Formats: sequence, structure tokens, C-alpha cells
Amino acid sequence: MSYREVKYFSFPGELLMRMLQMLVLPLIVSSLVTGTAALDNKASGKMGMRAIVYYMSTTIIAVMIGIIIVVIIHPGKGTKENMHREGKIMQVTAADAFLDLIRNMFPPNLVEACFKQFKTNYEKRKFRVAILPNETSVVASVINNVSEAMDTLTRMKEEVIPVPGGVNGVNALGLVVFSISFGLVIGNMKEQGMPLRNFFDSLNEAIMKLVALIMWYAPLGILFLIAGKIVEMEDMGVIGGQLAMYTVTVIIGLLIHAIIVLPLLYFLVVRKNPWVFIGGLLQALITALGTSSSSATLPITFKCLEENNGVDKRITRFVLPVGATINMDGTALYEALAAIFIAQVNNFELNFGQIITISITATAASIGAAGIPQAGLVTMVIVLTSVGLPTEDITLIIAVDWFLDRLRTTTNVLGDSIGAGIVEHLSRHELKNKDAEMGNSVIEENEMKKPYQLISQEKENERPLDSETKM
Repeated sequence: MSYREVKYFSFPGELLMRMLQMLVLPLIVSSLVTGTAALDNKASGKMGMRAIVYYMSTTIIAVMIGIIIVVIIHPGKGTKENMHREGKIMQVTAADAFLDLIRNMFPPNLVEACFKQFKTNYEKRKFRVAILPNETSVVASVINNVSEAMDTLTRMKEEVIPVPGGVNGVNALGLVVFSISFGLVIGNMKEQGMPLRNFFDSLNEAIMKLVALIMWYAPLGILFLIAGKIVEMEDMGVIGGQLAMYTVTVIIGLLIHAIIVLPLLYFLVVRKNPWVFIGGLLQALITALGTSSSSATLPITFKCLEENNGVDKRITRFVLPVGATINMDGTALYEALAAIFIAQVNNFELNFGQIITISITATAASIGAAGIPQAGLVTMVIVLTSVGLPTEDITLIIAVDWFLDRLRTTTNVLGDSIGAGIVEHLSRHELKNKDAEMGNSVIEENEMKKPYQLISQEKENERPLDSETKM
């Protein structure tokens, strides 16, 4: 099929992606604002700490699994000259990548954050550097030619410098930080903040109604998304033995984390059957496989957790948007594994300190990875730079990345969802106390209204008696 025919063929899948991405922005903002506003600072603080501890724990476990698997299987045997290169990768220094992550947390313009992320670009600039030669060379050059002396005194130097730039896409991290802060402020405003709480609550419910409509179309869209990618693939012969082994190694690592580690963690904490819980997430996991984006899958994940698994809305609204932004178990595992694979391909022996460096940077880089397709490739530059590996060798694994990206996104979504279930179980006492407080406040309101209701009732009873006496 020609490129044009492939695009026509995958058009129904493209429509699903556009529909889901359309809902991501209002869903993140409304869910986080209502989720944090519904809890007091103490409860949300405890819940946030539990979520962060879970995210960090599972990400570190995923990185360790990736490192152990790639060291045992050793898929990088051979030379990289036999491997096929495909495409280019955007170069970025580790320091600039981390600074961009922090910059994106605090967007200067919220409207711009809805469609643009900050990203450091690089450009070459030339400037003159004064050179001070010895006296004899100056005298000789002046005698020969005055213009030659000027050229000797000043030379042009070229340097690559970082400049502010941007890339299209929702700045989810900035919106998450703003929404959590805004929700906490609204929650502290009590009655004064109720109109805003009601507005965002209604917006959230309306978005979920739209999600219910899109879910009818989702199976067809997912079918064409995956089929379109398979049709788009070029000759499978370019994937040699090393890449095939690398693909198998990544799949084994992701399966160990998704099928053994996460369900076991859920069972140990919640003491319930994890497979029943995972069964309720089936549609979200299939959507993640098709869309290759944890952010685009977010509307479906909300629906599955709240309706199929009965997870409290205050938990899902608080935990899921944050998890989709910073909790990337599959990406962390993949980046650590890919970095060691590239080292093996280059016959580069990594010592224990370098492996520890890879594990730390892979954990940190996964937090900065956007919830969009193939975002992990860009952040992998940080991991490779940290141990001095050639960043251009990322192009060796691009040929199979479209497929592996779908699998690690599915792992990411599963990790976020199981995290929501675990945080709900650990926060059940705070949620009960909050429900009791809400119930008491409703009773108090009714008690306060009773005297007024009795007075108005007495007045109503007195009116007909007055009319009779007048007659």
C-alpha cells in the first residue's frame, strides 16, 4: 500500500485518537480540582504521599527488573554495523532536560499550557574572540599587510547555545500542578468556594458522559489504529537477530512487571484477588495498546475504575491524572534496558557505578516523559548521556519502538490503575471520616432549618383562622 492509502486505511483509528485527546485537557483539570477540593489538606497530603511512595517504589522495581533481564539475556551480542538505522533523534543535554521539566511545572501562561510545552532548542552562534599574539608576529604582519594583522587579532568562534523554544502538545505537568493547587485553595474556601466546586464537578460529570459515548466507537477505532501501524511497517527483514532478541527481552521484562509484580503488590496490600480488579480494566488496557498514549487513555481509565471496579471518585480524580503524568513504570524499565542494550552493542563494559547511574537517571527521566507516543525515545538521551554512551545509537531501536511503545504504555496504565486501588484501600479511614463529617454537616443544616420551617408552618396555619374571624 502507498503512504496515501495507509493514511486512508488508518483514518478511523485517527478519529478515535482525536476524540480522546479532545477530552484529556478538560478531564485533567476538572478531575484534579474536584478531587483535591473534596478533601481537606491533611487527607489530600496523606493520599498524595501514599501515591508518591507507590509511584517511586514501582518505578524503581521496574528499572531493576529491566537491568537484571538485559544483563541475563544479553541481547546486544554482535556488532552495530549489522543493524539497520532508522530516523533521527533530537539531541538534548541532561541538564537542559531536567530544567525543562521544572519549567513545565510552572507555565507562565495557562492558555498556552493547553497546547504547548516548553522545550530548549539549540542554535549555533558566531562571535569574535580577541587573540593576543606575540610582538614579533604582530610587527611582521603589520609590515606585510594591515588587513592580515586585523584578521590575526580577531578570529570568529562558533558555539552551540541553548535558546527557549516550544513543542506542540498539552503541558500536562503544568496543568496538574496548577489544578492541585487550585483545588486545595477551593477546598479551604469552604462555602465560598462551593460554586466553583459545583462547576468543576458538573464539568467532570459531563466529560464522563462524553466518554461513555466514545466507548461505543472505541473497539472499531482501536482495530484500525493497530492494523494501520502493522500495514505501515516496512520490510520485517530489517529487524535482525539483535533487534529481535532486544524486543523479546523488553517484552519479558514488561510481562514480569505487569503480570507478577503489580498484581502481587495489590494482593499484599489490599488482600483481594488482583485479577478481578484487572479484569475490570480490560477496555482501558486495550485502548492503551491501541493509542500508545496514557494521557489519551485517561478518559477510558476513569470509566473502568469508577464503574467496573467501584473505586471512589475522590481517589480516581486525584490519583489518575497525576499517575498518567509522572508514573511511567513501563517507560522506566524500557529506558534502563535499552541503555544497557546500546552499551552491549558498542562492546562497552558498564561497571556497577554506571549501572546505578543508569537506574537513577532512567527513574528520573521516566517522570519527565510526556504521556504521548514515543516520548520515551527523547528522554532516553538523558540516560545515555549520563554514562557517556553515543546518543545517535537510539536510531538502532526506532524500527521496533512503535510496537514496544504500545506494550509499555499498557504497563503504565495498569500501574496507574492498581495504584488507585491501593491508595483507596490505604485511605479508607480518611474517606470514612470525611463522609461522616459531610453527613454531620447535612444534619446540622437540617437542624438549623427546622425552627424556620416550624415558624413558617405556624404562619400558614394561622392564615385561614384570621380570614374566618374577619367574616
